[in-house]
Amino acid sequence: MRGSRPGGAAPASLARSSGSGFHAMIWPATANNPSRIGLSSIGAARRRPSRAGDRATGGVCYASQAVELLPALCPEIVVRDARLEDCWEVADTHCGSFFPGYKFPLDLVLRIDRYIALLSGFTVPPGCMRTCLVAVNSNSVNNSFDVECGDAGDADFQKYALSRGSIAGILTVDTVADYLPRRGSLKQRRTGIAYIANVAVRKEERRKGIAKMLVQEAEARARSWGCRSMALHCDVNNIAALRLYKNQGFKCIRVPEGARWPEPKIAEGVRYSFMMKLVPKT
Repeated sequence: MRGSRPGGAAPASLARSSGSGFHAMIWPATANNPSRIGLSSIGAARRRPSRAGDRATGGVCYASQAVELLPALCPEIVVRDARLEDCWEVADTHCGSFFPGYKFPLDLVLRIDRYIALLSGFTVPPGCMRTCLVAVNSNSVNNSFDVECGDAGDADFQKYALSRGSIAGILTVDTVADYLPRRGSLKQRRTGIAYIANVAVRKEERRKGIAKMLVQEAEARARSWGCRSMALHCDVNNIAALRLYKNQGFKCIRVPEGARWPEPKIAEGVRYSFMMKLVPKT
């Protein structure tokens, strides 16, 4: 999947609602897990050093500590490669997350553009790798619909199945290095670095640790490709996304003054933090 707008790539920042000043990809929403789990039941997870006032209540478990346990509470979420039948729902998730304020017919045009870009995105330059990862909610109702091309009586008649209602989140990872600084005077494409972009989670699936699961799977893919490091761009105002990536080992890289390093172009005035991490061997 290429870009958050025609011709560009969305940064790895978690998508932000246009009506909020806070990036809200995984934090400000409600999980639809039917189980009710109180903090007291997971209070034994990491607690701060107890004080005299805490002994009566058995200690305090912070919300940030509880969030670390959320992926284990949602075993119905499976991360895998996107399939052809997922493309429309991936495009819908991308546009709904990064451009929630778009109205008809512009929203439909944008989704069609993203759908076509996703299909063409499966082709990469020689020696490069790219995949779109999807987090699939196996418990959701999966309503598929068919798209028919041509006359049913013709030999060239084709029928495509498109899924709907199962994709919870998306992420793109590649080694194309479009948004990495070129190397040397010949501006050679950098190798051995996996780049993360287009991280988005549907509103109804947030606060389940899905973004974290996608990033971890992207790291596993980078390792399988032989990459030694990973990189991404994150909106400097996206506090939740910055916290997520830092917790996953990413560090902010200082861009040299005056350097013209490539970066995504989402909107005017948006500033990005360039982040990288080494890929563990195991």
